[in-house]
Amino acid sequence: MKSQKGITLISLTVYIIVMVIVVATLTIISNFFFSNMKTASKNINPLTEYTKFTTFFTDEVNHSNIKVLDCQNDYVVFDNGVQYTFVKDNKGIYRNKIKICRNVQSCNFAYEIKNGKSVVTVAIQMEDIDEKTVTYTLKN
Repeated sequence: MKSQKGITLISLTVYIIVMVIVVATLTIISNFFFSNMKTASKNINPLTEYTKFTTFFTDEVNHSNIKVLDCQNDYVVFDNGVQYTFVKDNKGIYRNKIKICRNVQSCNFAYEIKNGKSVVTVAIQMEDIDEKTVTYTLKN
């Protein structure tokens, strides 16, 4: 009598049917996920983006003894190594190399000393929102 090694044609057919069901289910879930991601990326709330930027920037200027090393129209560099940069080509504001704000029409940084205090002024224009100008006083 021969030994019963291997799989039968029926078990092979069952395995293939189960694999097809699993792959089909994963495909459907992936399609829903990617279509929702495209929809979410199109629906960017400008007020949320503005709030993200102000949260990061306010946190930065509230550090003790923070100083501005360099400030130009489209970027500002602090002495702790953090740089905020507006890139007009992709309408984004970056904190170092991380994009923290999208769909920005314009952003201008200005640095000056008023009454012995270091002051950074940020004028930012988002889509569908009027230009907002905020003056931040650095802690000494």
